[in-house]
Amino acid sequence: MNSDKIAILQRALIREKAARKEAEKILEKKAAELYALTQELSETNTRLEKTIQQKISQLQVFESIVDAYVVVDFNGEVLKMNESAIALLGYDFRKAPIFLLDLVDEKMRERTQNAFSTLIKEGLLKNFQMEIFSKDGQQKIVQINASMLYDENQVPIAAQGIARDITQQQASEDRLISSESRLTTLITNLDSGVLLEDEQRKIVLTNKKFCELFSIPVSPAEMVGLDCSNAAAQTKHFFEDPAGFVKGIDKIIRKRKLVLGETLAFKDGRIFRRDYIPIFKDKEFQGNLWSYKDITLETKYQQSIEAEKQKYSSIIANMKLGLLEVDNDEKIAMLNQSFSEMSGYSEEELIGKTASTLFLEGEQSEVNSKERSKRNQGLFNSYELQVKTKQGESRCWLISGAPNYNLNGKVIGSIGIHLDITEMKTLEVQKEVLLKKLKTRNAELQEYAHIVSHDLKSPLRSINALVNWLKEDNKGVFDTSSLQNFSLIENTLEKMENLISGILNYSSIVENTEKHQQVDLNILLEELKAITYFPAHISLKVTNKLPKISGDPIRLQQLFQNLLNNAIQHIDKEKGLVEVDVVEHLSYYQFSVKDNGIGIEKKYHNKIFKIFQSLNTHNESTGIGLSIVKKIVDLYKGEIWLESEVGVGTTFYFTLIK
Repeated sequence: MNSDKIAILQRALIREKAARKEAEKILEKKAAELYALTQELSETNTRLEKTIQQKISQLQVFESIVDAYVVVDFNGEVLKMNESAIALLGYDFRKAPIFLLDLVDEKMRERTQNAFSTLIKEGLLKNFQMEIFSKDGQQKIVQINASMLYDENQVPIAAQGIARDITQQQASEDRLISSESRLTTLITNLDSGVLLEDEQRKIVLTNKKFCELFSIPVSPAEMVGLDCSNAAAQTKHFFEDPAGFVKGIDKIIRKRKLVLGETLAFKDGRIFRRDYIPIFKDKEFQGNLWSYKDITLETKYQQSIEAEKQKYSSIIANMKLGLLEVDNDEKIAMLNQSFSEMSGYSEEELIGKTASTLFLEGEQSEVNSKERSKRNQGLFNSYELQVKTKQGESRCWLISGAPNYNLNGKVIGSIGIHLDITEMKTLEVQKEVLLKKLKTRNAELQEYAHIVSHDLKSPLRSINALVNWLKEDNKGVFDTSSLQNFSLIENTLEKMENLISGILNYSSIVENTEKHQQVDLNILLEELKAITYFPAHISLKVTNKLPKISGDPIRLQQLFQNLLNNAIQHIDKEKGLVEVDVVEHLSYYQFSVKDNGIGIEKKYHNKIFKIFQSLNTHNESTGIGLSIVKKIVDLYKGEIWLESEVGVGTTFYFTLIK
């Protein structure tokens, strides 16, 4: 290294040493100043602590107050707290430092800091509410009134405050506000018009319904504060009795007594119910509460119910059926005049008495007990009872019973309708005897008809045989006139035999459900076509497919066969046609048999169904065929009728149930 560089380094070292010495002198001076400041601050703190302690000692009166008392420094550290504060917070400053901001959550922290700043700035803090958390985690609402503490030079040194726990009070106020809000909402939306007046009759509260009822063209809010002193006079024109309405209002307000359910009639037919409640607090009058409700529909409904009640009460009182109402113990609660007449007892003799004890004996009591048990289970029933009247006469009653319910749907007894069927039962017994006799007579009659038929046909056959023998034995002897007479005899004999067969068939038509079966009428018609003589110029047409029905196949065959034969016999056209058709209805079938024959005059339409009635002299006509048809249709509970035009044809209609 050359001498020039060494010289430069030496000069640099000299300057650095000089600068270091200068810095050391400055540091020594600053250290001395800092020490002096520290000493001064320590002395100031000592004086401040003594001052605060002196102030705190001067505030010993707060030790015994009920509310929590707290002293804090400007950092929010608790310097002093009384026993009430310890109880409130659960913390004790003597055991561990307490800072106010540690007692609140983040949401409350900023508000607390702002409130503390206001206290320092203004020296006073009134009714500040804050939420704090006690040591056990409970959230509490406290109301704080605080002020600053000053030294002798009026320099602020700390803050003191009284904190009152208002958690329960606040909860009560919240509930009260909520309750008032609900009450206001309820009143606002009530279906009744409500008007609340103060002691000076100024409107405090009303609702929309009140304005609607009285056609007031403003909102409820605009009504508040208005004077109601002249309201009655202004609204009296709504009522049927305007003067009475005004007097009624004045009278109610003077008396200040509770009025409930007062009815007011409007000119337009509406009916209102008015309630009035005077409001007192500590026995001092505070105002009037009015309530108006439109009960027009309710009143009309009640009037309608009352009218119906009167109507049915009159019906019950005068009907020929005995009405009896009993409770669950079978005590008689009500009866009508007809029951009194049926039983022989007066109303006074029956009310409160046990029905079964009065009227029933032996096994009849057991029957009644079983039926009453059914009604107690909510069932309806009908049954017969043999009863004993007051006069000791035995009668038979048909009882239709029903459970009687109260408004809660509970069975409280039963109601019975009683019909005296004693004579009816006697008639039924007589009817049974007569039916047995009739059945026997019918059987005898049918047997007799068969015997008579056989006995009548035998001589006819004998006569017919004798005529044939005479003709055979005297062949070529009798002239033309004699042979014609023999033909007349044979035709008469044939007609007599057909007549006897028709009478036998007619008398044998009786109801016999044992022979009922499903009959396919399509097959039945095909079989009839095979055994019935249709002349070459007459054809049969079945328009629609025929149904299957339940019945006696023999009777159904007789029905259709007689109608077909009747149609064939009365067709006088060169080209004859018989049409069979059916139309289905909900519960029955409607059949028709139509021909293009001679037709029947209107005056004979009922006559032709009577036995032995015939409108022509056709050899094969006995006057019984349509009578048999009518009897079979009647047997199957159907109807038969005809439509006809002379010279055009006839249509017979008949119905058979499904």
